[in-house]
Amino acid sequence: MPAFSRRTCTAYVSSLFVLVSLSACGASSETTAGSAEKLTAAPSAERLSGVCPKTVVVQIDWEPEAEHGPVYNLVGPGYTVDTNKKRVTGPLVVDGADTGVKIQVRAGGGAIGFQSVPSQMYVDKSITLGTVTTDDAIAAAKQPVTAVASLMKESPQMLMWDPKTHPDWKTIGDIGKSDAKIITSEGATYAELLVDKGLIKKNQVDSSYDGSPSRFVSDPKIAMQGFATAEPYIYQHEVKAWGKPVRYQLLSDVGYSVYPEPLSVRSGELTKLTPCLKKLVPIIQKSTAGFAAKPDHALDVINDLVTQYNTSWVYSKDTGTYAAGQMVKLGLLGNGADGSVGGFDMARVKDTLTTFRPLITDSGAKVPADLTADRLATNEFIDTSVGMKTS
Repeated sequence: MPAFSRRTCTAYVSSLFVLVSLSACGASSETTAGSAEKLTAAPSAERLSGVCPKTVVVQIDWEPEAEHGPVYNLVGPGYTVDTNKKRVTGPLVVDGADTGVKIQVRAGGGAIGFQSVPSQMYVDKSITLGTVTTDDAIAAAKQPVTAVASLMKESPQMLMWDPKTHPDWKTIGDIGKSDAKIITSEGATYAELLVDKGLIKKNQVDSSYDGSPSRFVSDPKIAMQGFATAEPYIYQHEVKAWGKPVRYQLLSDVGYSVYPEPLSVRSGELTKLTPCLKKLVPIIQKSTAGFAAKPDHALDVINDLVTQYNTSWVYSKDTGTYAAGQMVKLGLLGNGADGSVGGFDMARVKDTLTTFRPLITDSGAKVPADLTADRLATNEFIDTSVGMKTS
């Protein structure tokens, strides 16, 4: 599974440590969310018909959630939902106006057999964009991708612990001074990074994370991975067997410098898609800024999809609301140094490649010797005039 994987297939249920019924995974079913409204046409600079595919297909790496809010914010009214394939298709909108093409957002995880997004992008060439975290892009030697727009500028990935059991733990480094087990996903690149930096010990890492809260609830001596945009709220308000705060530190605070899930294209198709991306990327930037300011529409779409897909993924609208707020509050979603949203600090991308190349190579993956930062990400299509409003 990708390093930035949201969770495993055994998602939690707030007060019950059981899986939700998968009864909806049988026959194919397609539904329409309400009736299509009469949309006004976007201005010519934002009309995508004739330069972009008739349907811009976006492959997400996991189930619907607020961290993908800028993408779901592009899905206009009257969208249809394929509950078998876990896809939503609707008009691609910017500021509520029709760009002249459709967008299809495809769920990841179980919907694609838990394959990585780069693998899926190279198997299915109908995919226009995929969400690929920087370390996953480095590892995708046989499926090279180039990021064209970031959805967040910092990773929400964290390690969390019980402050009552460990009142002296303030940072991840404090965890490393103990013998406590740290529960992570299998193959989590960040765990190797933390060991390499001397923040934790290798024998502390337990890669048996399964997404359930049962381990943490039953053994609060451990530390565990999570998202700062979700678990702090979920454990306090939705996991009834816990029902209290957790403490955490963001991995981005200790060197996990990846860009989380930026929208990426197959590297070999960058030139072909350039006319489309020149118009589409600024629209994605506007959607990102719009989601940060007013996430309601995207959260309504996400909540509807979670309900209709009816998988083992449990994600309440309250969690989504919390996540959207935390993304801005914690600076995970924000403007870059130039005041625009969606771009990349290329010096940081270069440093990330330098840091993660040996870690990924040591894990057995082959990283091309000629891989450079400008093959991993580009600001070519970023409109530096599009940014989030700051108070």
